[in-house]
Amino acid sequence: MAYQSLRLEYLQIPPVSRAYTTACVLTTAAVAFTIMLVYVWSRRNPYVRMNFFGLLNFQAPFLPWVLMGFSLLLGNSIIVDLLGIAVGHIYFFLEDVFPNQPGGIRILKTPSILKAIFDTPDEDPNYNPLPEERPGGFAWGEGQRLGG
Repeated sequence: MAYQSLRLEYLQIPPVSRAYTTACVLTTAAVAFTIMLVYVWSRRNPYVRMNFFGLLNFQAPFLPWVLMGFSLLLGNSIIVDLLGIAVGHIYFFLEDVFPNQPGGIRILKTPSILKAIFDTPDEDPNYNPLPEERPGGFAWGEGQRLGG
């Protein structure tokens, strides 16, 4: 019931205000998602050296924290950055750390509908490519010897 009243209340907001509010929420979610991706990338590449505006040199795992500090220096709220870091940490742990522990299992699984849409099909083992598509070009030397 609370969902229905909230939905009705949302629909009673003037369309311009509703569009602006929706855009703000989506923008906040996009920023948090971006920080999450940065966090996961930085944890998967721990030895990459980074340079921030030529002032700070650090390794990749510190990148989300440097970006959060820069956001704080600009006077922005760091709540969205912290949310992205937290979600990124949970994802990294469940995807890369926990399955590699003794007795660990992979909890996050890609839905089969997404695999069917985006995975490349398996290659046919009976496929014989044309000579020009083979690595190295044509198979030279397969013929009859001259003069013999």
